[in-house]
Amino acid sequence: MSGSDVCVIIAARNAAETITTAIASALLEPEVAEVVVVDDASTDATEAVARAADDGSGRLLVLRLDVNRGPSFARNMAIRQSKAPLISILDADDFFLPGRFTKLVEGDDWDLVADNIVFVEHASVRDVLSGSIEQFEADPTELDLAGFVAGNISQRGARRGELGFLKPVMRRAMLAEHGLHYDEQLRLGEDYALYARALASGARFKLIRSCGYCAVVRPNSLSGQHRTEDLKRLADADLDLLALAGLTAGQRRVLRRHERHVRDKYRLRHFLDLKAANGLPSAMGFAFGSAANLAAVAKGVAFDKLEPLRRGNPSATESGAARPRYLMAGSAAKAG
Repeated sequence: MSGSDVCVIIAARNAAETITTAIASALLEPEVAEVVVVDDASTDATEAVARAADDGSGRLLVLRLDVNRGPSFARNMAIRQSKAPLISILDADDFFLPGRFTKLVEGDDWDLVADNIVFVEHASVRDVLSGSIEQFEADPTELDLAGFVAGNISQRGARRGELGFLKPVMRRAMLAEHGLHYDEQLRLGEDYALYARALASGARFKLIRSCGYCAVVRPNSLSGQHRTEDLKRLADADLDLLALAGLTAGQRRVLRRHERHVRDKYRLRHFLDLKAANGLPSAMGFAFGSAANLAAVAKGVAFDKLEPLRRGNPSATESGAARPRYLMAGSAAKAG
């Protein structure tokens, strides 16, 4: 294999409706030497549909887990089973835009390199496949740890656009050098935790604003569903990052902000879970258990009560929801 060969890894669960498009978009890219699909104990026909997507080039490997282990375990398994020097993650309901890797893998000034993401509603996928999306100048920049972590602190009421959505190409040698892998305790924020740890280890993260990855927004997407415990584990992952040696004061500050941000989400969700399961007195007992609990619950409940009023404002309606939106703004690409 050449140094620019890419292995595309797809962890899939109950993705029979979308996996064909994902695999086909990867196999169409000439830089892709391997596509490894791990069916994470699907209860539908994901495995059979994935195998049927084989183009006969010998690049597709489909593996199956009999017990659901989560995306981190599936991705680690695929990394172990593959050999290409570059690794690219593709979610099973997303797809690559043509020519993605030509723009990404050139040069050696990076350990991770990511491009822009276009988010589209399922009904708009055909338009995107026909090429009707905006393109931006590459405008390469380097992303540091503080900037990346800050870019994962979401705003209530705003459409999600955290930098953890990025799907970089990663050098296998970099992962091996620093002993990096996906945290198999995480089923939420596993990408964020891996990229943050890579940056803390000194990895160079290059960012370009041209768009090569399409994320399909689905109301029933597994990536949009998580348990309350998943939030707690993600906040705990920040504590693990804070325990690393060599962090600057600024890096520690932003990691603490992110940890508090996620922990407050957990506190609110836990309060609501207790209320649903055991009634209001039990939930209020948790809320008044600490000042941090009470502040998170009070802010969260107040926002939830006011949210319907905010959505009633015509300027905040979702009338344009079907239009593609981009993770990062950019300057329009020059013709020719």
